[in-house]
Amino acid sequence: MDAEDFMPSPETLARIRKEIEGYEAGRMAAVRRVRWRVPLFLGLLLAAVVAIAYLFNAFADPREQWLSAPHVFLYITGFVVSFFVYGMAMKPATELQQSFRNKVLPAIFGFIGNMRYTRNGMPASFDRLPRAAAGSFNRQSFDDVISGRYEDFSFELYEATLSQKAGKSTNTVFKGIILAFETETAFPGTLVAAKRSGSVARFFRDMFGSGGLEELQSGIPHLDEQYEFRSDNPSAARPLVAGRLARALDWLREIWPHDPARVALQGHDGFLLLPHTKNFFELPGVATPLDYDRHIKPIIVDMVSLLATGALVRKVGAMDTAPEKP
Repeated sequence: MDAEDFMPSPETLARIRKEIEGYEAGRMAAVRRVRWRVPLFLGLLLAAVVAIAYLFNAFADPREQWLSAPHVFLYITGFVVSFFVYGMAMKPATELQQSFRNKVLPAIFGFIGNMRYTRNGMPASFDRLPRAAAGSFNRQSFDDVISGRYEDFSFELYEATLSQKAGKSTNTVFKGIILAFETETAFPGTLVAAKRSGSVARFFRDMFGSGGLEELQSGIPHLDEQYEFRSDNPSAARPLVAGRLARALDWLREIWPHDPARVALQGHDGFLLLPHTKNFFELPGVATPLDYDRHIKPIIVDMVSLLATGALVRKVGAMDTAPEKP
């Protein structure tokens, strides 16, 4: 698949470049505002912390001044609040970038039908994601959420961070792209191919129940070492695990040389989870001039690649031969 076939038309490209010119004019103004807002806002916070600390000293034992429990709590609170204060100081830059993204993303993704773009919202398909595909988590956050139609299927693509918080510790169980799509053929139940967990994690998972999913083997040594295949319908899952799904996962290993991609099928719902730390649709910092070829075009290439991958994986339940590379 040639990404050049999905690039904007000359008319759309001219409109995008016009938006970039407007963004650049606003960017310079935002840079000037941020330069004085950041030190001012953080300076005021620091002054407030120091003033409160001196007030605490009036009631503290001289030997405990600056290091008493109230002081330590104040310092920790000030450190946490500093992140919110910094975000407020950077607001002219973040609002400018978000406004630009709201205008430009629909234009550069013209090959997506009925496209909808939101940010930080709950994806509509997330509640249908089999939890066995992502692992145990009790915290989730989302960045960009893009939905629409590509070729002949509907999809929802979003950047997600899923984590498990226990006490004061937080463990990230997944960070990357989740692509939800309609499968060509409904799977009668749930089938998950996820990264094989360690023996300790499997012990605790099995101790609290497997969620009704039985573990299967593909019979392909390198895949069985890397993946756990589990389903609540083993008889329907076995042919896929040993054949079509196995071939798709082998292909994914070639094009996604990061943490192993994960696949989940449930009825007509398909999910492709691609672990990655990259923010796929992010613009450079406001201090960097925006350039179409360096910053916008790669976003189009990434989206084409992600959707093309999803288009092939969604055929797992129907294809009789190994997926062809795009």
